[in-house]
Amino acid sequence: MFEESITRYLEKHGHSKIQLKAILFDMDGVLFNSMPYHADAWHTVMERHGLHLSREEAYMHEGRTGAATINIVYQRQYGKDATPEMIENIYAEKSKEFNTHPEPERMPGAWETLQKVKTEGITPVLVTGSGQHSLLNRLTHNFPGMFQRERMVTAFDVKYGKPHPEPYLIGLEKAGVKANEAIVVENAPIGVQAGVAAGIFTIAVNTGPIDGQILLDAGADVLFPSMQALNANWESLHTALNLTELP
Repeated sequence: MFEESITRYLEKHGHSKIQLKAILFDMDGVLFNSMPYHADAWHTVMERHGLHLSREEAYMHEGRTGAATINIVYQRQYGKDATPEMIENIYAEKSKEFNTHPEPERMPGAWETLQKVKTEGITPVLVTGSGQHSLLNRLTHNFPGMFQRERMVTAFDVKYGKPHPEPYLIGLEKAGVKANEAIVVENAPIGVQAGVAAGIFTIAVNTGPIDGQILLDAGADVLFPSMQALNANWESLHTALNLTELP
């Protein structure tokens, strides 16, 4: 079922096989069902500052650092960069607005998938563009024993956010693995682009309102309609990843 996608990846990158040792998970929209709150917070705060970012477009920017998202919208409207002070103020307001929403729940299927991953001795690594302490702190509560602080990549660790490959390259480094010893699980187009650019087999889970074709066009090797679907297909995917080899 997945052998063809894996073979294409191996041929493209010149690997003979994938030796899975780590999985690099995005956070918002993969582990937490938090994107509707992010989209609403971005739209509300941007409008407050006379900047226009629809809730729908917020999904397309998901995975970028907050500073990059603000600057893209500001440049589009005013043809120049936002000042560091403006970026800091808008992002602080956006974080405050986000925290007015109820606590985001675990994405259905995420906990079950992580339990299987952990049981098989595979290292889970967090790679997020978020710098929101509220969500990062909830990881320990919602996913006990799964993620270690030294194996987390956040907005504070990177110079270049997604879609640049740097976040996932740092994720590989923190996990102590090579590109063909890991896979990425993402739900955002620019997150998929980042995983692919880092040379990692990238799985997209379409947990938002965007068309799944957008994730495939971004370069996803495999597309699932939800985290629940990934969980349901995990055994067959894991087997294919282990067994598919180039001659």
